[in-house]
Amino acid sequence: MGFLAPWFLAGLAAIALPIYVHLLRQHNVIPLKFSSLMLFEKHTQSAVKRRRLRHLLLLALRVLLLALLALAFANPFVQRDPAAAASGARIEIVAIDRSFSMRADNRLERAKREALAILSGRPAGGLGQVLAFGATVQLMTQAVDDPAELRAAVQAVESDDSRSSYAELARVLRAIAQTSKLPVQVHLFSDMQKTSLPPSFSDLQLAPSITLIPHPLATASKANWAVESVTAPRRLLDPAKSRVEATIAGFATPAARRSVSLAINGKVMQTKPVEVPASGRARVEFLRLDAPHGFSRCEVRIDSVDALADDDAFRFSIERADPRRLLFVYDQRQARSLLYVRAALESSVEASFLMEAVAPGETANLTLSKYSLVLLSDAANLPEAFEAALKGWVRTGGSVFVAAGPGVAARRRVPVSGGVVSDLRYAPREGARFRTVATADTAHPALRRAGRLDNVRFYQVAGIEPGDARVLARLDDQTPLLLEQRLGAGKILIFASALDNVSNDLPLHAAFVPFIEQAANYLAGGETRAASVTAGSFLELRAEGGAGVAAEVLDPQGKRVLSFAEAAAARGVTLTSPGFYEIRRAAGGRELAAVNADRRESDLEVVPAETLALWQNTGQGGVDAASVRESKPWAMGWYIMLVVLLVAMTEFLFGLRYLAGEEAS
Repeated sequence: MGFLAPWFLAGLAAIALPIYVHLLRQHNVIPLKFSSLMLFEKHTQSAVKRRRLRHLLLLALRVLLLALLALAFANPFVQRDPAAAASGARIEIVAIDRSFSMRADNRLERAKREALAILSGRPAGGLGQVLAFGATVQLMTQAVDDPAELRAAVQAVESDDSRSSYAELARVLRAIAQTSKLPVQVHLFSDMQKTSLPPSFSDLQLAPSITLIPHPLATASKANWAVESVTAPRRLLDPAKSRVEATIAGFATPAARRSVSLAINGKVMQTKPVEVPASGRARVEFLRLDAPHGFSRCEVRIDSVDALADDDAFRFSIERADPRRLLFVYDQRQARSLLYVRAALESSVEASFLMEAVAPGETANLTLSKYSLVLLSDAANLPEAFEAALKGWVRTGGSVFVAAGPGVAARRRVPVSGGVVSDLRYAPREGARFRTVATADTAHPALRRAGRLDNVRFYQVAGIEPGDARVLARLDDQTPLLLEQRLGAGKILIFASALDNVSNDLPLHAAFVPFIEQAANYLAGGETRAASVTAGSFLELRAEGGAGVAAEVLDPQGKRVLSFAEAAAARGVTLTSPGFYEIRRAAGGRELAAVNADRRESDLEVVPAETLALWQNTGQGGVDAASVRESKPWAMGWYIMLVVLLVAMTEFLFGLRYLAGEEAS
């Protein structure tokens, strides 16, 4: 307890005033007539007569009133401690690691048995809570005092295939301690894997009110072999030119020879031996992938027998397909653009397109579903029926590249996208007489290898109003050069110039081939998926604004991941389980996503004992800013003033009573 204004306590000296008043009593002399005073001796009669203390209750009230006034102005306070206010109450938390490595030696089941034993020994009436953690923390219960609910929550913890994160667990524990304002005792059931530690030890900081009690499920590192990674093509065009490379890793293992197999759709195609050094890595290469057309489920396996068998195979998917078909619609005045684009695609191995060139008037009987991409080279006079069909195709996932040359500028409208063209802008006669690129988003797939298009000269550019389109590149006069627009589930890439060497000299630069190649690959979906992803990854199903186009997702067991409503509206889905997810789209498209557990979990090395002790000590004795803010002084001045008011009223009533008695006497 303390005083915010202790100098006001000097007012306690005023207590002497009512005591002094009560010790004095005024005596009024009544003069009486007497015949003669000559025989009396002269003497001065005092008008004040000393008395003993009377009316002790009234005196006590007056003394108390002055003492309370001085105390109220001194403003006493007490430091409220949330933990102390709880009268010894606390939350007992059971945190269970459910990451991929907990599958080794049945560690998760052992953790659940030990957690149940801890819960059975809890005192009756205390609060308990159950957490399950991996890459994220799941609250299995709130802080409750129901033993049956806590036991059921422990039994409900299931293994996932993510990597455990002690930093994320520490963050959630700090939040619980701050919110509950109670001491927290945490029983941590984990294999204490070293790879679960964050790069910065400060991320493990616990609040002062947290006591960490670890229950290690493993006390020493354990040997484990794993297929750590696989490099494979996503799209397979020529099996004779394909190659798969796998990395085999040993963690705390002796030198050994392992047998590595490549399986496609469950059938072993090739097997090779590999020498893995002690606690080291080795690479093995498979040439020629004899996969059937379409998507194939592939695996690289090893013959290991160790504690963690689920990382002895690495899944990936490949698509065996013919070269993709590209429809090139061009105005006859853009014959040069046809030659340049064809040469760029033929010189690229990765793009692998078969190009079909037609004039706008020859598009009547075309089936758009057989094309991966449509390129409009200054094709301003598209038939209305074809343009309407093209828009519908884009909304279901198709993609269009529009080169807006002089013809499009003259029509004042960008085909398919409907963008407005204000004018055709020419480079000024004064100065260099050409425009150059000022800014470019080189992180975008279409410009990633082409760069900023440095030194390219632009003589004619369509002045396109961006609207809701994203501007990827601008000229030095801020005219948009490259724009991307979404239409339903599809994409439209707009180049505000022609693809010949008249409106610009881009075809004469080395950047032209990677620009055309990467733009075509991006629009045709060649860069949207990897051969494999890690469990917990987010799979994007549609771009923003693409709702309404159904995308059905089936998990490795063949069950629907999304409801019918979610399939038409969800932006994406989280791939939680290892295996192969199948994605089916409304336009007939099909994809296969291969998911693997996080291979950082394959290293079963445990956290050193001294590191674990340091982590425990972060929750003992330290005071951080958050706890200081929670412990605030509680001022009692206003409450004392209420008591002063009550005492003053009581003193007034007693004073009236005593005055009435004096007058009567």
